[in-house]
Amino acid sequence: MLNSLKTKASIAALFAAALAFSSAAEAAVTVLGWPGGSEETALRAAVETYNAKDTVSADDKVELLFFNRDGFYDKLQADMAAGSDAFDINLLATYAIGRYAPYMEPVDLGPDAVTTYGESVLKTMQFEGKQYGVPTDLSLHFMYYRKDLIDALLADDAAKAKFAEISQKYLGKALEPKDPDSWTWDDWAATALYFSKDVNPDSPVRYGTVLQLKNLLFNMMIFQSLPRSYGADWRDASGKITVDSEAYRTGLQLYKTLYDAGASPKDSLSYEYAETNAAFGAGQAATALQWNAAAGELTDAEKSPAIAGAVGIVAPPTGPNGRADHIHGLGLGLNKMAKNKEGAVKFLQWLATEEAALLYATSGGSPALAPDLVAKIADQRPDLVQLGEFAGAYGYVMNGGTSANALSIYELQAKEFTGYWSGQQTLDQALANTTKGMEELLK
Repeated sequence: MLNSLKTKASIAALFAAALAFSSAAEAAVTVLGWPGGSEETALRAAVETYNAKDTVSADDKVELLFFNRDGFYDKLQADMAAGSDAFDINLLATYAIGRYAPYMEPVDLGPDAVTTYGESVLKTMQFEGKQYGVPTDLSLHFMYYRKDLIDALLADDAAKAKFAEISQKYLGKALEPKDPDSWTWDDWAATALYFSKDVNPDSPVRYGTVLQLKNLLFNMMIFQSLPRSYGADWRDASGKITVDSEAYRTGLQLYKTLYDAGASPKDSLSYEYAETNAAFGAGQAATALQWNAAAGELTDAEKSPAIAGAVGIVAPPTGPNGRADHIHGLGLGLNKMAKNKEGAVKFLQWLATEEAALLYATSGGSPALAPDLVAKIADQRPDLVQLGEFAGAYGYVMNGGTSANALSIYELQAKEFTGYWSGQQTLDQALANTTKGMEELLK
């Protein structure tokens, strides 16, 4: 019900409404989680197990609260700044932890945390040397592709000739199909164009890819690995804003080329996580640059029967500066105004144990587990092994990406870049507006 509300009222009012409509008795520990996707699914499974334990008293049982993603962080900050006690535990993110730390309390996660996650992962939830939360999910991006379609393309000489013809027409160069793990961004774009019926009527699927173009800050995190691999950053060492660069221009233009050609659905301007999963999972697209969290759904035969056995996963394509993969952590921490701090800390400490982490992972979540721990579920969750590999080899944070206004910067970029992709403004206007806005936000 909450996901259908589009009000600008405070989070406190929305949570009160949610609780009023709940048929369950009010729980002693309330947790504000990240809505939608595998994070919500995994957290629900963890809470169900926790609440069923004989050692958890009725006073410490947990109830979950969720809100729609759009405007989530701004609403959360407003509510916490107002001293809300509508939740005991709230979502945290690496790129926003400094924003919420004044309204939270550091937490002792207990002795199991280090062996469960390792020091480097725990640091994703630290601010000024203090632990503010348990790291539930590590987020980066995978390039998902249809192995069956790519294998058939690589084995067909006539298809290769058509591929070269299409890439010459749209990208100005005749390219040959490649194994996805060797793709440049142009190779990926050529593949997306080839597998689009608007470009190639003989394509076995309707679209070559599914672009997330909605005016939403999280979509910018997916997009920016393209310009990053061309050397892009938000600002240089002196603090000068550098988004108006050939790297960003190349990335923005490539996305628009694909969108205008019909390589992605025309309603992609309203797409984010769920829509991309739906389109790719239904077998309508050949590729999708998507969050790693989607792997559990897209490779599950029950959830995605049309494609599950044919999904390949590689890191994002390479650019002149190599591969790049945006990375950040999501977690849960303690609200300073929590009504039941003792019960909240007990739950957070349990989440940091091996039992909880493995349960969270096998329920679809994406925790960055210590090597010995992830090895226990490698057969069941090979994507978590890739998660660690890609994060270590290609992970990056933009210069300014952990600042207090980082989320506002992503929101600014989403507004301006979507405006360009939708044809509402020119590329020069989009980059000029973005530069001006970022200069104010990164003073």
